[in-house]
Amino acid sequence: MVKVQWYPGHMEKARRQMTERLKAVDLVIELRDARIPEASTNPLLNALAGNKPRLIVLAKSDMADPVQNEKWVRSMKKDNVSCMTADLLNDPHCGRKIIREALRLMKPMREKQAARGIRPRAVRAMACGIPNVGKSTMINRIAGKNTVKAADKPGVTRSLTWIHADDQLELLDTPGVLWPKFEDEKTGSLLAAYGSINDDILNRKMIAMDAIHEIQDLYPGLLEKMFDAEGCNPNGMLKAIAEKRNLRKEDNLPDTARAAEMFLNDLRKGKLGRLTLEHCDETPDTEMSE
Repeated sequence: MVKVQWYPGHMEKARRQMTERLKAVDLVIELRDARIPEASTNPLLNALAGNKPRLIVLAKSDMADPVQNEKWVRSMKKDNVSCMTADLLNDPHCGRKIIREALRLMKPMREKQAARGIRPRAVRAMACGIPNVGKSTMINRIAGKNTVKAADKPGVTRSLTWIHADDQLELLDTPGVLWPKFEDEKTGSLLAAYGSINDDILNRKMIAMDAIHEIQDLYPGLLEKMFDAEGCNPNGMLKAIAEKRNLRKEDNLPDTARAAEMFLNDLRKGKLGRLTLEHCDETPDTEMSE
């Protein structure tokens, strides 16, 4: 696995601001990438959020393995944590679904307020997630309009902003934040493969080979059939991809660098099929998942 680290200064500033603003929110809506549900969660969030209710939204679920989607949703649900999948780009109703689930999760708090004679106010939720996971798109879906700028690259949102998303829900938009050091190299490599780390600092060929290794392990034969390659290691698979797509250097040798870039682009856009590169092996607790 290639070693990857990326923690620019604006992320540290955003982390400090989030820590302060969390005191004013009732709920945390955490957006993760359904294709890498564990790698795409910020471990700092567990400490920052404390015991606040949390709604985990697995974005890009339309590009993830549907069987794994169901397993991850079941395994993540517990007392004050709910989990759901979301196709933010293609499902026009996903915004309303997220609002309904957020309000359902907050129902006990609102009922306590009503019992004390307090008129329940709008739920204040912090929307957070790693870079380029689709957070701005989610907020626009919830608000029903293009409230915030969305882009297919990390680091677009740089400040914290309150958004009136719904009469019963107010959202605090936050920048995509990573953490200072990845505990294992696989986490950084997976985040890089799916575009949550600035491509300009990466050895994209090594990132592509790491992703190929994971796919070969979790989905045996898939790439071999797709690119007419048998018994290839990741570097050999890049050569096969270059041959299949007629990518050659001036000396007529396979251009594995261009093959790596094309492979990563196809992986991020779901052109290789519905893949989840972190499989859920946990047995779900039936009572918690109901």
